[in-house]
Amino acid sequence: MTLKLDEILVLRSQKDFQQRLTAIRDAVLAATHFADGGELDKKLSAIIKKVNEDRDAALTELTEKFDGVRFEADKFRIASDEIHKAHALIEPQLLTSIRKAIDNIRRYQQEIFIGDKISHPGLKLTPVRRVGVCVPGASAPLPSTVIMTAVPAQVAGVDQIAVISPPRYRGSIHPVTLAVCHELGIDEIYRVGGAQAVAALAMGTPTIEQVDKIVGPGNQWVQMAKKKMLGHIGIDSVAGPSEVLIIANDQAHPDWVAADMLSQAEHAPGSAVLFTDSENFAMAVLEHLKKQLADLDRTEKTVECLRKYSGIVVFESLDEMVEWADIFAAEHLQIQWGDNSRQVAQRIRNAGAIFVGHYTPVAVGDYWAGPSHTLPTGGSARFFSALSSNDFIKSTSVIEFDKKRLENDSADIIRLAQIEGLDAHARSIGIRLGADTPD
Repeated sequence: MTLKLDEILVLRSQKDFQQRLTAIRDAVLAATHFADGGELDKKLSAIIKKVNEDRDAALTELTEKFDGVRFEADKFRIASDEIHKAHALIEPQLLTSIRKAIDNIRRYQQEIFIGDKISHPGLKLTPVRRVGVCVPGASAPLPSTVIMTAVPAQVAGVDQIAVISPPRYRGSIHPVTLAVCHELGIDEIYRVGGAQAVAALAMGTPTIEQVDKIVGPGNQWVQMAKKKMLGHIGIDSVAGPSEVLIIANDQAHPDWVAADMLSQAEHAPGSAVLFTDSENFAMAVLEHLKKQLADLDRTEKTVECLRKYSGIVVFESLDEMVEWADIFAAEHLQIQWGDNSRQVAQRIRNAGAIFVGHYTPVAVGDYWAGPSHTLPTGGSARFFSALSSNDFIKSTSVIEFDKKRLENDSADIIRLAQIEGLDAHARSIGIRLGADTPD
């Protein structure tokens, strides 16, 4: 097939340079959210309303409608013997790799956990009691999603973890996903997915108990359902298409950079953007993209993502790249700037995760390094962080005054209450000072 990719090259000298850069960013944002009040938004609201009203019956109906499988409520939850069987059948070398990955993630999450490192009499840190984990459904297993969401929750001390995943593998959930859940000691797994499963977790049904927080990836329907249910429950973030932004100079390998771009664009939808200061390097990467695309199984969809959500952008200076990188606030930011890669990374304010150097592709973070691969997308790294063990604890303020301290501070407190016209607030202080109460 003819690969019409030359259009993704964006040069600083072009008059519409800024507009084209903004268009790339806006396309990713548009793919993340439903338009408020639009047709998709109305359909999503109808799904949530149906689950709220019909509970388990709605899950049965909607699972049959969207996944082509019918389960009554007593079959939503995967039986323990099925989970044990899946674990027993897992290939030994794969199980070894899974266990190593779990150890890496657990070690990192323990090291960064603040819940056991902060002690202050005015602060009480408590783990979230019950968490729902979304695992996307696919014909291939997604064990890494379970590891990257459940392990941080376990490190934080979460008591209950419920996993949901649509029945896309032979009418159920892939055995490897079940095996990883067993390895982590998770036995509450439901073969329901999509917006309806998010609604069930958020509001509760007779079969699925309400959770306190929902985390994990999923398609646009899952993410928009999480957004709508925010307030009923907490969420990690609203995740859109997978993204990589690569800042590279001519010391980088153009074929490696092309491979890194394709590793995200093949998600379909996925965004892959290169920032460089070398037009020759940009052209070399473009040619390698064309060559490597020919070997992919999903060439057509990957090309569509490259043309719709991606770009190879040639800047005049590194300063400009850093400025625009913070505007994009990408999910994955790779820095391939030779010996100065770490220094460039230090200049970045907004990114979900930063991958430093030529030998740190995104796949290292996706499966192995330690930080969770559940990351903010669509520019939300400006205010959201990578999922971590610290997202599963909440803080409660603890305030305790004695009589002497209240007497010392009372005039100021009363004055502030009165200026706001809240006389009862002021009186609640004054009544204690005028009464003959024990210390």
